[in-house]
Amino acid sequence: MNWATFYAVISGVNRHSTGIGRIWLSVIFIFRILVLVVAAESAWGDEKSGFTCNTQQPGCDSVCYDQFFPISHIRLWALQLILVSTPALLVAMHVAHRRHVDKKILKMSGRGSAKDFEQIKNQKIKITGALWWTYTISIIFRIIFEVVFLYIFYVIYPGFRMVRLVKCDSYPCPNTVDCFVSRPTEKTIFTVFMLTVSGVCVLLNIAEVVYLISKACFRYFQRPEGDPKGPWLTQKLSSYKQNEINQLISEHSFKPRFNVARKSPVDKGERCSAF
Repeated sequence: MNWATFYAVISGVNRHSTGIGRIWLSVIFIFRILVLVVAAESAWGDEKSGFTCNTQQPGCDSVCYDQFFPISHIRLWALQLILVSTPALLVAMHVAHRRHVDKKILKMSGRGSAKDFEQIKNQKIKITGALWWTYTISIIFRIIFEVVFLYIFYVIYPGFRMVRLVKCDSYPCPNTVDCFVSRPTEKTIFTVFMLTVSGVCVLLNIAEVVYLISKACFRYFQRPEGDPKGPWLTQKLSSYKQNEINQLISEHSFKPRFNVARKSPVDKGERCSAF
């Protein structure tokens, strides 16, 4: 898998993230992707070939390996990284949509110069409104995926410890045979390290959710001088007033025509009576 391309995709939301979000992305890249590519994959390179059993029965090694290691650590970590990082693409798509709308508004206003488009492309979008919901939901999905994979690791490998010797009696093994795992201590260290970093990412995500909620509450309860209501309610009321004004203008624009059409029969009757 091309991890460089994968990181380039998820790092597109880095400039629109909070400070905690940038720390999370750095932890993902340095302590998970780099460690997985540089060290962990080499440590599990002999995962299957180094698993040997004290029997010559054909197929016994493969059956016992599948029994005790139903899924490779490397593949499970790769799947975890992909699913955990995928919600960040929701934020990237939302930001791209916002920029597309801003460019469309510029074209409609007649100010669609190359400089204006470049300014929209480079500007940092604040995490407010609909983007706040998209960003927060993406973090919640990150937490869910991390916790689910931690539970899967605990179910498949209780205690997160690689044992040196396992006993297998599955068919086609002739009897209970001893099977040996290659470099169990090294693999145990990598397993504990990767799961610890996963736990750190969960804490960072929880901290970021708390930060976003607290900041949103601060903006909501922040009130300008002389305004008893929050700024959000003020904006809503102002939009309603503007709609009422527009409606009144439209009604007055059609009212003279209606009055003329309504008075025309009366005028006609008056003229007849005059004769």
